[in-house]
Amino acid sequence: MKSCTQIRLNMYNTDANKSAYNGHTDKDTLTVLCQNEVQGLQMLSKSGKWVDVKIPQNCFVVIVGDALKAWSNGRLHAATHRVMMSGEKERFTFGAFVAPKDEMKIEVPCRLVDDKIHPLRYRPFNYGEFFNFFASIRNHNAVDVFAGL
Repeated sequence: MKSCTQIRLNMYNTDANKSAYNGHTDKDTLTVLCQNEVQGLQMLSKSGKWVDVKIPQNCFVVIVGDALKAWSNGRLHAATHRVMMSGEKERFTFGAFVAPKDEMKIEVPCRLVDDKIHPLRYRPFNYGEFFNFFASIRNHNAVDVFAGL
């Protein structure tokens, strides 16, 4: 897969209001995060509740993005997540964000589709067109709206 990787250092400030950063799914393929000792990552459960994710020291978090969800025909789940700040210390994460190049076609491999348990859930699509669509609507279910069958 043709891809590009963005490496970024993120800083989340402390706030008297104990702010929550917006919940979202990543639009890329895969995100790998390493954080400092300050916790704050939350995932949205299937029941609709935000759950704290306790990340052990010196461990990585791997998050599936929407592009990989579509490529896997929905077998991999792109979890909705956010950062919730609640302490006096700033939170830092060092992240690698792997995304297909804009011209890359995302297409479910034939071997991940069958007529019984795993029917085709996503039509083939151009990653750049999908990302532009998401940027125009800012919908967490953008991949399902854009390419879902």
